[in-house]
Amino acid sequence: MVDVAEKPVTPRLATAQGQVRMAEATLQAILAGQGSKGNVVETARLAGIMAAKRTADLIPLCHPLPLSSVRVDLDSDPHLPGFLITATVKTSAQTGVEMEALTAVSVAALTLYDMTKALEKTMVIENIRLLRKYGGKSGPFEAETSPPASAGSQD
Repeated sequence: MVDVAEKPVTPRLATAQGQVRMAEATLQAILAGQGSKGNVVETARLAGIMAAKRTADLIPLCHPLPLSSVRVDLDSDPHLPGFLITATVKTSAQTGVEMEALTAVSVAALTLYDMTKALEKTMVIENIRLLRKYGGKSGPFEAETSPPASAGSQD
């Protein structure tokens, strides 16, 4: 692990985002509450929050951090069609929470897939990325507003 003992404790925030693309029929089934495993969106949201709290157990050499806030939002997007997943994590610590935000998005997306794979196996999890971070020695970071084109997209 990187030695952060001499770094000051400062407020930290990170926001990550990703998306799950699916067939329109799958999106409509989820929105209508027709997932056979229960409430897909709320379960995926809860899984994302739980994952953020366990990031140090999942990612080697990642520092365990006392998180003060984890927010995970799953917003349906008919243009994908699918869901846009956003996670914002806050702490006051000696290191940042980027990995916690990225883990929250990743696990929320995987949970959404798991809960709806009986409806569709061709869903695509994509564009998981850091949107912004604040706090720490490296200063603030803001990603470009539009995600990078996915490998399979045609322009």
